[in-house]
Amino acid sequence: MKTETLFENADVNMARRSFLRYAGVGAAAVGVLAAASCTKGTDNNMGDPVTPPKNNGIDIGAKGDLAILNYAYALEQLEAAFYINVAAHMYTGASADEIALLTDIRDHEVAHREFFKAALGSNAIVSLTPNFSAIDFSSRTRVLAAAKAFEDTGVSAYNGAGYLIQNTDYLLLAGKIVSVEARHAAYIRNPVSPGSFADNMILDANGMDKPQTIARVLAIANTYLTTKVSASNYGYVAS
Repeated sequence: MKTETLFENADVNMARRSFLRYAGVGAAAVGVLAAASCTKGTDNNMGDPVTPPKNNGIDIGAKGDLAILNYAYALEQLEAAFYINVAAHMYTGASADEIALLTDIRDHEVAHREFFKAALGSNAIVSLTPNFSAIDFSSRTRVLAAAKAFEDTGVSAYNGAGYLIQNTDYLLLAGKIVSVEARHAAYIRNPVSPGSFADNMILDANGMDKPQTIARVLAIANTYLTTKVSASNYGYVAS
């Protein structure tokens, strides 16, 4: 089955239930985001639907909280698509624990994706088309290495963009989601290299997760996307 078909046909109801269960975010939180996304003003300047730029890609939008939410939404789309493919084409020899782990992460990522999509409403960027041709889904080593890269990048992305969020409600939600992403990262790292759940590759000298800029994260994400994502309107250019 093609990646985009799997990507588009995920169980939305399951996703929303999973997100509420695992991230601890109530339905009221969706209302908070949805209401704010309908408001035009100097804080976001993004009251109108986001449209693709001339380069046939998609831009997250001008500076403001909605741009950062769309940035997160783009990354969650990519992660969800990856794990949907992993679960649908589980590599040979996967243990019961690995199958349960990867399936749980799939459910979480789909839930995150659907949460942002519902919350952003008409302000959401379009559904992205992933390209995982560089990943051999039949190989345990390559699947887990890719999962590790996705999770580590996802955590660093939230940490790198968190300071840009102005609305404290949004910041709280981002904190809830990144805490789940960090659990994923630690969980994936152990079968790759036991005991590596928090090493100096991802932590700084103060024992804190290293952040990455929007430009750097999008440059990485775009290697797995047919639909390229940029942040040029925000002031960053992802090559």
